[in-house]
Amino acid sequence: MNAPQAPRRILSLPGWRGSDERHWQTLWEAQHGHLRVEQSDWEWPRRGDWMARLDEVISQDTAPTVLVAHSLGCQLVASWAAHSKLSTRVCAALLVAPADTEREDLPPQLFNWRPIIRQALPFPSLVVASPNDPYCQWERAVELASGWGSQIMNIGDQGHLNSDSGLADWPQGLLLLDGFLQSSLVSCQGPNAACSLALKPDGGAIKRHLSLDTTPESFAH
Repeated sequence: MNAPQAPRRILSLPGWRGSDERHWQTLWEAQHGHLRVEQSDWEWPRRGDWMARLDEVISQDTAPTVLVAHSLGCQLVASWAAHSKLSTRVCAALLVAPADTEREDLPPQLFNWRPIIRQALPFPSLVVASPNDPYCQWERAVELASGWGSQIMNIGDQGHLNSDSGLADWPQGLLLLDGFLQSSLVSCQGPNAACSLALKPDGGAIKRHLSLDTTPESFAH
């Protein structure tokens, strides 16, 4: 019989300007108890300030933590993990629609998020991206996932996977998160414990769990 898993804490990391009331992150927080990491300035986000705030929140609880990030929140995870001493408290990260902060038409509010951190994450991660995301081309998403050592899934043409995508509470995404945690065999046994990962080489366990119409090309590592 397997030992029971330690309780996980799930932190929600919105992108630039936060996630509105129709966003799946907001709905997951209300429905499933995910905790939003509130930032002091959503309009002019300073990378260092956002990193310090995430570090502060993670330091307040030794429970194994899962990060659920969207857009600029994905860049926050990469930047924070490259510098924080608390990264061992994170079991896994779901990185949805990472924003390309090096693109030419980037708003000036986000210039300080250059260059993008491409260091491998010290915990298992899954990038979920859309080929028609206006804020990150598919090829760039693949490049980012490769740099972060993440698996990547092509979710289909769903834009930036935000409120405008019409996802509501995005049940597919919730199943994807659960399937990733299960198929990756993410294991955090307790406070300050190291996290381990045994990946399925072809992502097959995730596809079986979700019963999605996916192809092998949807997953890469």
